[in-house]
Amino acid sequence: MSTALIIVDIQNDYFSNGKMELSNPEKAAANAAKALEWFRQNNKDNIFHVQHIASDPGLGFFLPNTDGVKLNEAVLPLEHESIIIKHFPNSFLKTELESKLKEKGVTKLVIVGMMTHMCIDATVRAAVDLGFETTLIEDACATRDLSYKDKVVPAEQVHYTFVSALNGIYANVISTEDFLQKKTNTTLQNQ
Repeated sequence: MSTALIIVDIQNDYFSNGKMELSNPEKAAANAAKALEWFRQNNKDNIFHVQHIASDPGLGFFLPNTDGVKLNEAVLPLEHESIIIKHFPNSFLKTELESKLKEKGVTKLVIVGMMTHMCIDATVRAAVDLGFETTLIEDACATRDLSYKDKVVPAEQVHYTFVSALNGIYANVISTEDFLQKKTNTTLQNQ
């Protein structure tokens, strides 16, 4: 059974001075970089970077040919790593992600990225619907405050609400530290 890392939308517009700044994106990106480094050392052929490019300028961010649309330096792809371009929250919708994963015999996914409440939620749910066993590294994800009418929901509450909803049926939700520890223990046992 083959496992792939999917890095969703860790792009400059989500960082300081970006057009859709998130809460603590640097920490999430640093944790995503740790997972990326593990895959580069242990499973380098199954790394997929997902980049959202706005097809509608009305979105206001991830606009083509801007610095904000670029993948963040914390997780820049290497030459042999796949980049999947998407235009919707779901990383599988109208992209080649599913076909590329199936070509490689991938059955398990590890997902990191941004935003927890939107593209991460949509991608995790779609992955499970497509039959992939999914792990979500929750502290390698970030989101922002949301509001409805006069109610503001802080980013931390948004984040934990969504990862709690995904945990169990949709994904095995774990921390970066737990992911790396589990992978290290598995590697040692297989030697």
